[in-house]
Amino acid sequence: MSQMVENEGTRRDFLYYATAGTGAVAVGAAVWPLVNQMNPSADVKALSSIRVDISDIEPGTQLTVKWLGKPVFIRRRTEEEIIQARAVELSELADPVGRNNNSPGLDASDANRSMDESGEWLVMMGVCTHLGCVPLGDGAGDFHGWFCPCHGSHYDTCGRIRKGPAPTNLPIPLAEFADANTIKLG
Repeated sequence: MSQMVENEGTRRDFLYYATAGTGAVAVGAAVWPLVNQMNPSADVKALSSIRVDISDIEPGTQLTVKWLGKPVFIRRRTEEEIIQARAVELSELADPVGRNNNSPGLDASDANRSMDESGEWLVMMGVCTHLGCVPLGDGAGDFHGWFCPCHGSHYDTCGRIRKGPAPTNLPIPLAEFADANTIKLG
């Protein structure tokens, strides 16, 4: 008689485990499409890296491209703009952090924000760090860099916040020279 009780308990346990396992598989099958929809779509993945031809950019001008749905400023600075940016002491900056994704953790000196050693090329996200507006370029504002007319943020010739409500410098995206005439973003 005791043998019979053991078998019944074992069958009951099996039914519990089988039911729980089936339920877990059913929940997983129902949840997977919801989780999978949060993955980036094919068009977003395709734009995660772009190449930009910079051969026609003259010193003192900039090109604005759209990357990942946001504007990116690619500026070829003049010698005067580079001298202006390098003359600024870090103590004068509202945000002393470089915000450079190519070299994280460095200070906001001009050498740490420009793409090349000479400082001629500057690539940065063209979105004001205050409320996401797009600043005006080409020497705008009190510091001859970029100016956000929406709320009055002034950036210098290196994209560092110098005056106004913006809390941080314009961020530098991942970028590198693919060759002498091409910059790769992402």
